[in-house]
Amino acid sequence: MGSSGETETGRVRIAAVGDLHLRDSIRGRFRPALLGLGAHADVLLLAGDLTNGGTLRDTDALCAEIADLPVPVVAVLGNHDHDRRLGYRIAVRLTDIGVHMLDGTAITLPVNGIRLGIAGVMGGSGGFPGHPGNPAEGSVEHRQRFRRGPADALRLRAALESLDCDLRIALMHFAPIVDTLVGEPPKIYPGLGCADLADAIDATDTALALHGHAHGGIESGRTPRGTEVRNVSHPVIRAPYRVYELTHPRDT
Repeated sequence: MGSSGETETGRVRIAAVGDLHLRDSIRGRFRPALLGLGAHADVLLLAGDLTNGGTLRDTDALCAEIADLPVPVVAVLGNHDHDRRLGYRIAVRLTDIGVHMLDGTAITLPVNGIRLGIAGVMGGSGGFPGHPGNPAEGSVEHRQRFRRGPADALRLRAALESLDCDLRIALMHFAPIVDTLVGEPPKIYPGLGCADLADAIDATDTALALHGHAHGGIESGRTPRGTEVRNVSHPVIRAPYRVYELTHPRDT
C-alpha cells in the first residue's frame, strides 16, 4: 500500500476522511481540495461524523461541500450524524446528491480493471481485550452504543461476505482495534470501538479497514490477523483526505 500516484490498470487510489463535522462556520473549507480529487484518487470514502450536530442546516453545508465531485463517493454516518435523530433524513439527502450510503450494506465499483467492494456500518462501542468496558452502566445512549458495536460487527461481516469482488474494504465510524486509539485516554477506549469489528474484518479477506471517531488517536494499525487499519479522522490526518493505494491481488 502506498500513497497517491498515476492511475494504472490493476491499482486503485482510495481517498478517505472522517469527522468533517460540517457546519456553517466551516462551509467551503474542504471544497477546493475535494474538487481536485480526480487527479489524486479514484474514489472517496467518508467515515462518519460528516455533520457537526446532525441538523438539517449542517446537512446543507455538507451537501454543498461534497456535491458533484469528480470521483464516486461512498459514506457511512457517525454518532453525531444521529444527534437530532435525523440520520435517515441525512442519508436520504446524501443519496439524492449521488453519495453511496452504506449501513450494513455493500457496493461494488469498477475501478481501473478492479472490482472494488466496499462494505460499511457505523459500528459502536463494545470494548477490546484489556479494555472491556461495562455495557450495563452509564446513560441510555452509552448502553445503546455498547449493544450496537457487536450487532454492527455481525452486519459488517455479512456485508463483506456478500461481495463478489477483487478487493474488499471495510468502512466504519467506530474503531475496530486499539492500535489507532493510542493518544486517547485508555479509560475511554471501550467507548471508541469494538473488537468484534476486527473479527469481522479478519474473517473476510479484507484488504483495508477505515474508521474515524478517535480524534486523539493515530493513523495506522493492524487487526490481529494483519489487515491494515487506518484512522482517517480529520483531526488525525490533518488534511482534507488521505490517499491509500491498493493493488489487485493477482499483481502482488
